[in-house]
Amino acid sequence: MTWRPGQSYSADLRERVLAAVDEGHAPLSIASLFKVSISYVYKALGRRRSTGETTARSQRNRQQLKLAGLHEAIEAEVGRRPDATLDELRGWLLAAHSVVASVGLMHKTMARLGLTLKKSRAGPRSSNVRMSPKSGLPGGPIRQL
Repeated sequence: MTWRPGQSYSADLRERVLAAVDEGHAPLSIASLFKVSISYVYKALGRRRSTGETTARSQRNRQQLKLAGLHEAIEAEVGRRPDATLDELRGWLLAAHSVVASVGLMHKTMARLGLTLKKSRAGPRSSNVRMSPKSGLPGGPIRQL
């Protein structure tokens, strides 16, 4: 298993790096020996010196969802107006809750809530293009050759 950016080094590797520093090895040789960056060695040493921590901290890239508190209200509004577009829902959010949301944010929120925006047909069926029969399969009946 190789290391990927954004992934923490294993606790075992951290301990070995710090143990090598404690034994008196130079940080540059430690970095090449354990195949880590020199910057990592210095950061691990600095963190141990300042806080006493030797383990990886939890990833802190979790953002609070902007519309998390409004999920129930959005579900209720979509239930009342199932044909509303994303722009109409954005306008409703602004008017009713004073929250500005982008189209992308609304789309992701709708997907997160499992709500799809299926539109009803606004116009009559096409008269110049052959359409599948209402009760048949797409493409019409199966023909035998």
